[in-house]
Amino acid sequence: MNLSDLLESVRRVEVRTNRLVNDTMVGAYLSHFKGRGMDFEELREYIPGDEVRDIDWNVTYRMGRPFVKRYREERELTMVLAVDVSASSDFGSLRRSKRDFAAEIAGTLAISAARSSDKVALLLFTDQIELFLPPRKGRRHILRILREMLAFEPKHRGTNIPAALTFLNHVLHRRSIVFLLTDFLHSFGPAAPRPVAGRDTLQEIGLTNARHDMVCLHLHDPRESVLPPAGLLTIEDAETGELLELDSTRAAVRKKFAETNVERLAELDRAFQRAGVDTLRFSTAESFAQTLQHFFETRRGRRRG
Repeated sequence: MNLSDLLESVRRVEVRTNRLVNDTMVGAYLSHFKGRGMDFEELREYIPGDEVRDIDWNVTYRMGRPFVKRYREERELTMVLAVDVSASSDFGSLRRSKRDFAAEIAGTLAISAARSSDKVALLLFTDQIELFLPPRKGRRHILRILREMLAFEPKHRGTNIPAALTFLNHVLHRRSIVFLLTDFLHSFGPAAPRPVAGRDTLQEIGLTNARHDMVCLHLHDPRESVLPPAGLLTIEDAETGELLELDSTRAAVRKKFAETNVERLAELDRAFQRAGVDTLRFSTAESFAQTLQHFFETRRGRRRG
């Protein structure tokens, strides 16, 4: 990708994610993640999704429009986007790869945070730490995040989620919001990486969730679950290079392929449930905005309850 193509891609993602934030995400991010600090800092105009209990009714009456109290803790929020850029993220059976898809989701989250004057950090990882951008504010920083997500060339092909989360737990000194974006293809079972400090993927996710506010975003392509009747196929594992030959004209082969992946997804769901971490599954064939907004609203409801 040359420079002009990259800048155009960044601009396109920025425009699209800005529109999503304006149309569907206004207030959703704020309403769930904003904490109630003890130190009052200022008043600001009400934004849809703010807590009603934060409205200052005296000021609202005098000004003729709603104002809310803003607390110091709200200004010190940090969002971390931990994004898997291993070889499997380049796969996409439709118009976009999982990595392009991740860039749009992460861009939407980053812009939502920036609208709230919060800091955003980016971690790109494979089976190594590829890039870490410390938490910062501002449009220039958000554009840097988008550029890196779209054009960064990783040096490694594998995936090691425990190592990535261990790194974050060492560099993040304050409680943060951590979004983990990955396909989880090599996270559990025989292909999983060796535990870090004795902790496997599930344990490291649980530890990170205890220290921070963690959300796992599972990126899934339809072709990872459904095999088309396309004759003899050679399937290559992008991360390990392992080859598998299948005769996709046989209904039994397609059925077995689908059943295996249904069980894989079910095992993932059971693992996340055991870890007690919130998880969203996104298909590259579908829009993510409404699912993300519904998730924020559901968590807001749980918090109020």
